[in-house]
Parts: sequence; structure tokens; C-alpha cells
Amino acid sequence: MVDADVPERMQAAALDEFGGPEVITLRKLPVPEVAADEVLIRVLSAGVGVWDAYERQGLLVPEGSSLPIVPGSDGAGTIIAAGDRVTGLAVGDQVYASATTRPKGGFYAEYAVVKAEYVAKLPDGVPAEHAGAMPTDALTALAGLDTLTLPAGAWLLIFGASGGQGHLAVQLAKRQGLNVIAVASGADGVALVTRLGADVSLDGHGDLAEVLTTIRDAAPEGVAGILAMAGGETLDRLTETLSDGGVVAYAHGVRPEPSERSGMTVRAYDGVSNPGQLRRLNELVEARPFVVHVAEKFPLGKVREAHQRLTTSYSGKLLLTIA
Repeated sequence: MVDADVPERMQAAALDEFGGPEVITLRKLPVPEVAADEVLIRVLSAGVGVWDAYERQGLLVPEGSSLPIVPGSDGAGTIIAAGDRVTGLAVGDQVYASATTRPKGGFYAEYAVVKAEYVAKLPDGVPAEHAGAMPTDALTALAGLDTLTLPAGAWLLIFGASGGQGHLAVQLAKRQGLNVIAVASGADGVALVTRLGADVSLDGHGDLAEVLTTIRDAAPEGVAGILAMAGGETLDRLTETLSDGGVVAYAHGVRPEPSERSGMTVRAYDGVSNPGQLRRLNELVEARPFVVHVAEKFPLGKVREAHQRLTTSYSGKLLLTIA
């Protein structure tokens, strides 16, 4: 299945060496060829995350990649070609994808080829443009909740709740019937997580003693789990609010890693992109209004500025607009 309008070359942001944002340059590259189990997506938007910076630095290079490398593990757009073995997806479908394995390049380009197993149809209620910033963080948040396996009605504390993964985790946790204490960053972050449905919203930059008191007042028997999107001294103090046997789950890459002590368990997790998880994510997203909060949008030509923005403070996600 092929759209007749597929060009031979495309505009892409790519790197020929590893380093700072300055190594990413715009150039014309061949549109990748589509294998039997892959789809070709005309990219509308791409998420910008810390993993993209790791890829740029040479710390997290996708398996099978060779220079020049086009970064971008998640994006959204329209399928314009599909391999013979692809089922459930067709030319013309609006989709999003999260693909850490993508030897043919990522979503910082007008076109991207990925295996169909990493692709899902766009869920109802999420704007196509914003969907490009959702997949990797949403799947990672879902994996964190799976790692905790808390029953409905339990108290969950999310640390880093206004960030890219955190603000999506707040919404997914509420859909699973959890009571959510969201520790966010600054007044804007607190306002965001409150709007997204957190039961208790707190500023992690505020007086820590007051934060701990508020948490204990809300959950006098302790929180059953903590989902940590950041580490450090504040997180270690927040673990004091865990009930006996409570669990801290943190995404691989969080530094420093949470400290374990008697009466609690610490577990690391990674996001998983496969048909089952994508289907679960869509079902949760479509259950009620869902927000992918975009802090700032950048055109593809401003990709260096987007990577520089990664090192600053903001709520939600950064987005590259391609089409």
C-alpha cells in the first residue's frame, strides 16, 4: 500500500557527529524505504525529550543506526505507505508512534519509517499535532503505574508531576481510580496538575516540612506508592510518607537513584512500546478528556533551540512541528 505522492528526498534534522545542540543540522536526505513490517509516516509533529539529547550526545544511540542519524523517538502524522505484512493500519490513517529501535532514522524529519508494532491510530480527543509529544512519555508513565500495581482507591504520590511524563501520569492514574498527590514545580506546575485532576497539588520548591504535613494530612495511613520522575534529597524526604511496605518506582535514567530503606521497596522501570500497551494507552486516553500540555513549539528549523530549551525549567512537553 503506497501513496503515489511519496518523494525521493526529504528535509530532516540530522547529526554527523555527537555533541551539543550545534551538531544537529538541516539537510536533504533520502526518504527511507519501507520493509514488509513497516509503515512510512508523513510527520506532522515530533516530541522533544531528554532521550533525544542522550542520542545527540552518543549516550543512547538506537541499535543499528549509522551516521547521519535523524533523532526523534516519538511523533505523529499520516501513514502514506505500508508494508505487505502490516495489518490493522492503512494508508491515510492518522497515527502516533514511539520507537526506540529505528535504524532508518527518527521523527525529526518530514518522513519516518518505523515498524508497525510501534504505531497506533490517533486516539479520540488528542489533537494530531500534540500527539507527537505524547507517546514515549505516556507509555513510560503507564509502565511506572504497572510497576506499582496499586489498587483503586490507594494513594499515589507523583514527584515531578508537572513534567512531560508526570502530567500524563496524573491523568492515567486518575483513570485507574487512584487518589493522586501531585508534587509539581512552581506555581504554574501546581496549576497544571490541579487542572488535570490531582486530588492534592503541592509545590516541590516550597517549604518541605509543610509539604510533608499536607501529604500526611491527606493520607494519614501513608501513601502506597511513589512514582518518581526526578531524584534527590526532596524525593528521599518524600519517601517518609510511604506506608509500611510502600513502593517507589522510578524511570531508568533518574539521577540520583532513590535510596532504599527498611519497610519500602524501590523498583526501576522502562516504557514499553508494543501493540498491547498502545491499545491500553488509547483506551485510557479515550476514557475522558486528555491533555498533552505543550510548553513550547518549535519549527524543524529551530531544532537546536528546542534542544537548548531542554536544559531549562518548563511544564509539560516540547514539540517540533514538521508539516
